[in-house]
Amino acid sequence: MSLDAAAVARIARLARIRLTDDEKNHLAAELSQVMDWVDELQTVDTEGVEPLTSVVGARLKTRSDIVTLNVTRDEVLANAPEATAGFFTVPKVVE
Repeated sequence: MSLDAAAVARIARLARIRLTDDEKNHLAAELSQVMDWVDELQTVDTEGVEPLTSVVGARLKTRSDIVTLNVTRDEVLANAPEATAGFFTVPKVVE
């Protein structure tokens, strides 16, 4: 698939990217090469190939979901610079 400068200009406008004419011509050539590569990938036979999330067959290590620490609200709020009515008090960030 070949892209011309007009197609690149339309894509740039949709993406809200300002390009010079030289950049449009340069990107047209580069994007055309990328599209040709994608077209080449479409010809690869993937029949019977399962989708992969990784090429390594490793599994993530898991652990038991066991509660090991029981901390009260008052113990947690003891570390807070400021607390009000059992909650953390933080400065207002939205007006």
